[in-house]
Order: sequence, then C-alpha cells, then structure tokens
Amino acid sequence: MAEQSPLGQATDYPTTYTPSLLHSMNRDMARAKAGLTEAQHLRGEDVWTGYEFSWLNMEGKPVVAGLRLRVPCQSAAIVESKSVKLYLGSFAQTRFESLADVQRTLDQDITLAFRSPVLLELLELVHLNGGAQDLPGTCLDDLDVRTDVYERDASLLHRDDSDVTVHETLHTHLFRSLCPVTAQPDWASVSIEYTGEPINRAALLKYLVSYRTHQAFHETTIEQIYDDVKTRCTPERLSVYGRFQRRGGLDINPFRSDFSDTAPLWRTPRQ
Repeated sequence: MAEQSPLGQATDYPTTYTPSLLHSMNRDMARAKAGLTEAQHLRGEDVWTGYEFSWLNMEGKPVVAGLRLRVPCQSAAIVESKSVKLYLGSFAQTRFESLADVQRTLDQDITLAFRSPVLLELLELVHLNGGAQDLPGTCLDDLDVRTDVYERDASLLHRDDSDVTVHETLHTHLFRSLCPVTAQPDWASVSIEYTGEPINRAALLKYLVSYRTHQAFHETTIEQIYDDVKTRCTPERLSVYGRFQRRGGLDINPFRSDFSDTAPLWRTPRQ
C-alpha cells in the first residue's frame, strides 16, 4: 500500500505521459487499519480539484486547464495524491490532438486507478475562481475551550442534556491532521450537518482539535470523524465534509453521509 508509494521518497518528475505513475491502494484495507469496519454502509464521495494541469497542442503551444474528480466513496481503491500529482505533471510536454483526446486519456487512466467509474471534468481557469464561500452554519472557532488533547479521542464527544431535536450545521477552520507517511500537516475546514439531539459544541470542537497530531489519509480521517460522531452522539441524520488545503496543486475533499451521495460543489476562501 503506502509503503510502495512515492510519498516521502526522492522522486523524478517525468514530463511525458506516464500512466504507470498512478499508485492505487485498497480502500477497504485502509479502513480496516483504522478500525472502520462498518464503512461499507457510507454514502458520499471524494471531490478532488487540480489547479496545475497543462499539456501541449499539436503545434507545441501549452494548454492549461483545471481538473475536478468526483470519486464515489465505495470505489475499490483510493489513489495516493503525490502519484496523481506526478501523473498529471507527466502531461506537461506531451502533445494531444484535442481537449477530447486529453479527456479520454484521463478517463481511462483515472477509472483504472480508482477501480471505479469516476466523474472527471476539465475546467476553464475562470471556473476555478468561482464558488468560494464560507462554510454554512455556525462556526465553533470562537468558543472558549481549554484542551491538551492532540491525538484523536472520541470520548471527548457527547450530547447536551436535552430531549429536543435540532437540525444544524457546525464547522471549524482549526482542523489539522498529519500525513501517515511523511507526518506533514494537512490543514482543513470541517463541516458537520446533523439532525438529532444537540451535540455539545465545546466537546465537538475539542474532539476535532484532538486530530492535531493524528496520522491518517484525508479519506480515512473524515470517515473516522463520521463514525465517531455517529457512534457517540447517535444523530438521526449526519454528514461530514472535509475541505482540505491543496498540496502539490491538488486538494481532496471527502464527503460522508447517511442521506446523500453527492457533495456540495463549493470551496472555502482559503482553498
């Protein structure tokens, strides 16, 4: 799995088309390693955005585009993000006859790597700048909390002592976790939408902060948050959306839910 990936290793940067650069990892194995044994019931997707993608037309003139991938959360594989960066970089000095030719090539390679149908779009650069907005709902970041827990601790989560049912969306921009291979920080904004008895907001913020030195891939991290909130707070409906900062020209934004397969297509201003 990750041990054979290019993460944390000295790497060449090919500039001619090399599909073998894509490094797939079994999604269920990653979940099992994190103790996520019920993840096969999850709904949602991983939304990738690529900001650094270019190739040459047949006259040798560079063409630049944005890229969006929408990967179902039940795909057989996840693909290591540095390998995607290297793969996309390998287009840089490769000539293609048309945009459609580039699209077909990407569709074929990406579908094979994720071992699942993937919705792939090439975006004009102007569309990469649109849709930036703050996360919906209430921000937790101004709560006055005290904590010294910086490794995931689900026991921090609890509900308020209330019999009422609420529907609300809570979010934080304070989230940080670590890459499981390189230990580099992964920064994100996290949004939680739920229906049920009120989740204690200070407890939720302390729980999310407890990921600060926790090591896991983006996809597994968001699934772990979903699983912990579902188990400890038992909401009737729940979705968790992680909007991670880009690295190497790519951001990965996992969305997990028990009521929707499709993530909202917006991004935060700092993305």
